[in-house]
Amino acid sequence: MDALTGLLDGPRARGAFLLRTVLEPPWSLRVQDRAPLSVVAVVRGDGWLMPDGAPPVRLRTGDVAVLRGPEAYGLADDPATPVQAVVHPGETSTTPDGVELCDQWCRGVRTWGSGPDGPVVLLSGTYQVDGEVSRRLLSALPQWLVVPRSDLPVVPLLAEEVTRDLPGQEAVLDRLLDLLLISVLRAWFCRPEANPPAWYSAHADPVVGRALHLLHADPAHPWTVGSLADAVGASRASLARRFTELVGEPPMAYLTDWRLSLAADLLREPSATVASVARQVGYSTAFALSTAFKRERGVSPSEHRAR
Repeated sequence: MDALTGLLDGPRARGAFLLRTVLEPPWSLRVQDRAPLSVVAVVRGDGWLMPDGAPPVRLRTGDVAVLRGPEAYGLADDPATPVQAVVHPGETSTTPDGVELCDQWCRGVRTWGSGPDGPVVLLSGTYQVDGEVSRRLLSALPQWLVVPRSDLPVVPLLAEEVTRDLPGQEAVLDRLLDLLLISVLRAWFCRPEANPPAWYSAHADPVVGRALHLLHADPAHPWTVGSLADAVGASRASLARRFTELVGEPPMAYLTDWRLSLAADLLREPSATVASVARQVGYSTAFALSTAFKRERGVSPSEHRAR
């Protein structure tokens, strides 16, 4: 398991909000649903993305944008077009003066928009809940990013599936949204302007990359700097120095943060106990996990779960 896979392997989309939007010009949307992470794919036509606090960004067919919440953003055929619809939390939409639009703009199964067959078609997917593993991913992303002309095969597949209403369709759409997000982020991190996080760039290093792979693949293993160095064929001092230089923190500090991030996400599961989570992430007892969790996060696992 590499670091990107590890970050996305915890909180997957669960009942994510997915929508196909069909628009006729002039059109302008204001999205203020406060979702922690949103993905917008341009299936047909073009327009503008207007992140709050940033200049408008041109969007064309095939472009995919990823936006971190809870900040709002706009989508329009032209930045000067007045807002016609506002998207609120709870999957509701209104006109700017508060008139409800959900029924008026409904165009079928998971389809919404200002016209039945407009020249612009957008796919929007939002992750509704952020967990601690998501926090690590979100902190690695800019406020918004656009992968131009992505040509990702999952986009037309998602566009086809989003309008179906079959048994198990929600699970299918959740997995397709996950696949789209992973594909977009992988493409983004490879771009020269991406400025990827240190842990991502460090995967190119033959020693540190292997060490990161091992830590993510088996966080419950009783790793030490010495055992990790032996596993990657390096000296203890060399690994510690190289890891810190490339990742920005020592191996064991990185492992601790990764274990506690995993624990924070696992604690969201109703059936999980502190003891069972402790074993899964490499702590011998519930007390050991609680001590580390409170030291690093400022709250106990039970308090975190209650929040």
